[in-house]
Amino acid sequence: MHTLSHIALFPSARRESRTHFKTDMNHYPLFLDLTGRLVVIVGAGKVGRRKSLQLIQCGARVRFVDPAGESDGTELITEAYQAEHLEGATLVFAAATPEINSQVVADARARGIWVNAADDPETGNFIVPAVLRKNGLTIAVSTGGDSPAIAKRIRESLDGFIDETWLAWLDIHRKLRPLILEQVPDPLTRHMLFEDLTDQSWLEFLRKEGKEKTVVAMWQLVNEAVG
Repeated sequence: MHTLSHIALFPSARRESRTHFKTDMNHYPLFLDLTGRLVVIVGAGKVGRRKSLQLIQCGARVRFVDPAGESDGTELITEAYQAEHLEGATLVFAAATPEINSQVVADARARGIWVNAADDPETGNFIVPAVLRKNGLTIAVSTGGDSPAIAKRIRESLDGFIDETWLAWLDIHRKLRPLILEQVPDPLTRHMLFEDLTDQSWLEFLRKEGKEKTVVAMWQLVNEAVG
């Protein structure tokens, strides 16, 4: 059984190869629309296939490069990796051997293409967060690469926290917001109204009174703001 005494806990004792790792403060979080965009995954093993699932769900056009890969309907180039395989890519994932991944990262960087290396994320220029998706809600969690396992646990905790009441509240706002934008022309009034309608007291009201009564009460507040 391993004990904490076997683990270097202080920054000065961390592995030298990770001293240049970018902290999460260096990463700018954003959501990309990859619809119709080419994403190249070098390596069609379990890691590459797993990464392809969400990409395909998001509408990306995925291309695998792997001489030993087996076709599953996704575009597959069964050749030894070459830099030309990256042409036209918006994103690149290196999910092959360490040697090939290193070359993929170098080639992608040289072409100005965003690249992620599965085995050594610090060599690439983007990382992939743990993602929670529920009924139109997307939450991304990152530890800056320090502990993907912790990011996964946080995601799981949030999954339990965001219950059906939260999702119902989101659904109400999804339908209410365009009506408010249409019927409340004054920007300041709209801002104050959205602040009022997203007060957490509405969540508790929804839990106790149900969705129908909540919609009626919220819409009454809108009418009062419109005058």
